[in-house]
Amino acid sequence: MTTNVFEEQNISKAVIKLGIPAMLGSLTTLVYNIADTYFVALTKTPAMIAAVTLCVPILLIIMSIACIFGMGGSSVMARMLGEGRGKDAAKCLNFCTYAMTIVGLIVLVLGLLFTEQIAVVAGADSENLAYTCDYLKWIFIGTPAIMLSNGLTHAFRSIGLIKEATIGMALGNGINIVLDWIFIVLLGMGTMGAALATSLGFVCGTLYYLICLVLQEKKGNICVKMAPKHFSMEKQMVGSVIKIGIPGALITVMLSVSNIVLNNFIGIYGSDAVASYGIAYKIDMFPIMLSVGLSQGAAPLVGYYFGQKNEKKLAKAMRVSILYGILLGAAFLVVLFFGNRLFAGVFIEDPALLDQTAFFLRLLCFHAPLLGIINMVTAYFQALGKAAASLTITILRNLALFIPGVMLMNYLFGLTGVLLTQFTVEVVISVICLLLYAINKPAKLVAGAK
Repeated sequence: MTTNVFEEQNISKAVIKLGIPAMLGSLTTLVYNIADTYFVALTKTPAMIAAVTLCVPILLIIMSIACIFGMGGSSVMARMLGEGRGKDAAKCLNFCTYAMTIVGLIVLVLGLLFTEQIAVVAGADSENLAYTCDYLKWIFIGTPAIMLSNGLTHAFRSIGLIKEATIGMALGNGINIVLDWIFIVLLGMGTMGAALATSLGFVCGTLYYLICLVLQEKKGNICVKMAPKHFSMEKQMVGSVIKIGIPGALITVMLSVSNIVLNNFIGIYGSDAVASYGIAYKIDMFPIMLSVGLSQGAAPLVGYYFGQKNEKKLAKAMRVSILYGILLGAAFLVVLFFGNRLFAGVFIEDPALLDQTAFFLRLLCFHAPLLGIINMVTAYFQALGKAAASLTITILRNLALFIPGVMLMNYLFGLTGVLLTQFTVEVVISVICLLLYAINKPAKLVAGAK
């Protein structure tokens, strides 16, 4: 069983060993997302760029369903390994893999039946509806692979297959980028080509992960037993996965809901505004995704220490991870604030759109340092099985504060206010996260678990 990184005595080194591969995996995901926008932008059709932007929340919702079993299973497996229960971790991995496959097929069917209705809910209008439906159709067809690829990434990290998790993400996303160029630039398939490239990329990533599981089982990895005969739905195990997984999934779902709300408000100002926001948001995804990668990489370590009842290592892992997250975000704030036109210019040449996109990016990047606090504290509660706390943060961040906030900011300050809503909300959420962490210190939680 590959758990050496969890036994690393230097906590900073352990966080880096787990965090950097996860961040690289997140970075490759971001690069393919940007590639979609870049290649679609070459069509010089704002309605197509807007369609890709509008579909991002739907894709995130599909990924979030995978998180129920991927993140939920990862949390449960990491704690099981910390307790020395490798065989139980194998049962959990087997259950999560088959569950993601079945649910993926169900979403595929429902998505194809209601593609147009979903596009309208996402914010599509008469100008971009056809492009949006083209994109969604092929995303839904690839749903089972999208779920397995995303879910198994989390599961692999929790059982120590860190290198394999990163390679799987990089492989799928790299193939996606190459196919983007072929389908969009060479074949002129537009948004349909972007979605087809995305789905095929995830198919390749999924095949790689499944091959890895077969090889690991042959090597005698105690955590991997993938035959159907090992499928188990033990009540306590399934309950633990779902209990942690649903709040983890809701994080992405609510992020998607808040993005849909934001897209609808930006849509008031026209397709050009949506297109500019889509490009600015994709660039702003660099600090977002790297922060998420860092927190997701560190989460299995946190869960493992909790399983061991090692409060000192748990507390230090949190301090180091939060500090790294804040420093990373601060670096991005400086780079994006002063280099806004440079980055926006990679995607567009039209002077008016360039000015607008650069301005949007300057407003969006303010929240970057706060991500290190919010994402890591949320991951802390998920890793420890404290569903209520992580769910509270998520609901406040993306629904209870954000939706009224965007309405108020739009009323008071127009489009500028809409774009500053996320930063304003995340200032408040950062304070709440620190308070919740202070109330639920590692020493207190570990003592309660003994």
